[in-house]
Amino acid sequence: MKFFIDTADISGIKKAHEMGLVDGVTTNPSLIKKAGRDHEQTIREISALIPGPISVETLSDTAEGMIKEADTYITWGSNIVIKVVMTPEGMKAVRALSARGIKTNVTLIFSPLQALIAAKSGATYVSPFVGRLDDIGQVGMEIITQIRQIFDNYSLPTQILAASIRNPIHMLDSALVGADVATVPPATLFQLFKHPLTESGIATFMEDAKAWAI
Repeated sequence: MKFFIDTADISGIKKAHEMGLVDGVTTNPSLIKKAGRDHEQTIREISALIPGPISVETLSDTAEGMIKEADTYITWGSNIVIKVVMTPEGMKAVRALSARGIKTNVTLIFSPLQALIAAKSGATYVSPFVGRLDDIGQVGMEIITQIRQIFDNYSLPTQILAASIRNPIHMLDSALVGADVATVPPATLFQLFKHPLTESGIATFMEDAKAWAI
């Protein structure tokens, strides 16, 4: 399973990249605003740093507007993926962009049938939001399992990008059910390192090593 990092914070991306943990980056308007930086400058910097896919979200509510934005975004880096919302207009844009060889990521997926529609439209990635489904009392991970079965049934090439990942259990379950990618905030990514037995083992080793000190 590939790890994408869900942030526009350059320092967090660099930290994870130094450990080989960043296969790509996902961004959205909220993350760009939180970073407090210029949109284009931020995306260009991320694109230059990370060779993998960089998702940049369109803001228009029409296919024509989304395509126009996409034409601008793809000039910001050679690895830009156009992020499009799950709407009828969005699917028109995905179909047109895919026909031109431009990679797309359909976001705000909350049902397996939405994912199927996106795949049939030619999406490179679909982004089902696991955590947000949990928030409304559903078992969010079920959507990943269902999409995986549908895509496998029909040998669809669209990749499942598990989004709205809130904790290590979401990451584990995404890997177990066969998500192609999981995108996570830096804080969640670094939680994956933690285990009390690892920490106590390190403490024991360090204490025992004092016997060798001169």
